[in-house]
Amino acid sequence: MLTEGIKVGNNGIELCLLQFADDALFFCKPKYECIMAIKSILQCFEIMFGLKVNFHKSSVGSIGVDEGDLSIFSNCLNGIKMKFPFKYLGMTIGGNQRTIPFWKPSVEKIKSRLSKWRGRILSMAGRVCLLKVVINSLSLFYLSFLKPLVLCVI
Repeated sequence: MLTEGIKVGNNGIELCLLQFADDALFFCKPKYECIMAIKSILQCFEIMFGLKVNFHKSSVGSIGVDEGDLSIFSNCLNGIKMKFPFKYLGMTIGGNQRTIPFWKPSVEKIKSRLSKWRGRILSMAGRVCLLKVVINSLSLFYLSFLKPLVLCVI
């Protein structure tokens, strides 16, 4: 195997890659060989599909890895060294969800979006309907990133 993924969950499922629309998240053990394998995979992708990976916009982050090793890995991948907490898809990752400052940017973003609706030509019923849909979607999106505080099994 070229890369060793990380074990997650109670069942120890190995996680190597998560892909979204135009993002890919690679997970590996902090070994130079794994980093080189990921770089080779990305370079093969470029050759096969004629697309370019912008390594300078890519980020390298770690948990429990020596700062010196992280610098070596980020230099190898020509990526930016991430610091926790960081933003991903507009959500803060790695912060304390139990504090008010963690939620302040999200609340401010919602307030700014709501204030723009005042000038729009929407009936009050239309505004209420739109507000319900947006708040429902946002809450599901933000809560999907959080660890449950209590797990209830009935």
